[in-house]
Amino acid sequence: MAGHSKWANIKHRKAKVDEKRGKLFTKIGRELIIAARLGGGDPEANPRLKAAIQKAKAANMPSENIQRAIMRGTGELEGGAEYEEVVYEGYGPGGVALLLNIATDNRNRTASEIRYIFSRHGGNLGESGCVSWMFQPKGVITVVVPPGEKRDELTLKAIEAGAEDVNDDDQEVVEIYTAPGDLEAVRRALEEAGAEIREAEVRMVPNTTVTIEDPETAAKVLKLVDLLEDHEDVQAVYTNFDIPDEIMERLS
Repeated sequence: MAGHSKWANIKHRKAKVDEKRGKLFTKIGRELIIAARLGGGDPEANPRLKAAIQKAKAANMPSENIQRAIMRGTGELEGGAEYEEVVYEGYGPGGVALLLNIATDNRNRTASEIRYIFSRHGGNLGESGCVSWMFQPKGVITVVVPPGEKRDELTLKAIEAGAEDVNDDDQEVVEIYTAPGDLEAVRRALEEAGAEIREAEVRMVPNTTVTIEDPETAAKVLKLVDLLEDHEDVQAVYTNFDIPDEIMERLS
């Protein structure tokens, strides 16, 4: 899971860029609408909605925007587009797998635009199922690294609460992996233990990773993923690449 961890950290660092582009609130708003539509407007009974609200608050999304999105999802407030969820799959430079979660109000438009991005940047949009078998859903909780023994204490607390795996290779954060259904219980246990949680959500985690050792290929992969993430309809991009630290430092 090391490669996934590195990419997760890249995503954290570029979150501010997404916000400046004016698209972060749009993406979160769509997630709030869909989560409320599928599971109701009570976050305590709807873990997906609760995670979306936490993400919205972490992004400093105004409370009234959050509430309006939830009410649109539950049907209490009329107006706004009707979004459907779609999963797109494909390959990027170097044979890396790409799995995209999409929320769109026009499937044909979105498919055309995503296909164009793939084709212009060394990738290929594939058929349904071409890469999804390489990933599995996991609850992922990102915890800011606490000092000293507190780090080990929180790791133990997570395992006791049902965590399946812990990645503490990063100096800034610890990533805790759970079964999707155990995410909320582990998150709650960590909060009660005083952990500073940066993110808690269900992601598609790769079973294995593809190491990209050629700097030119690595740059192309990062460019493709950046463009896909920047697309308004793309809610999340999951990939299985692993770029060595020395190459990542050169590129950044």
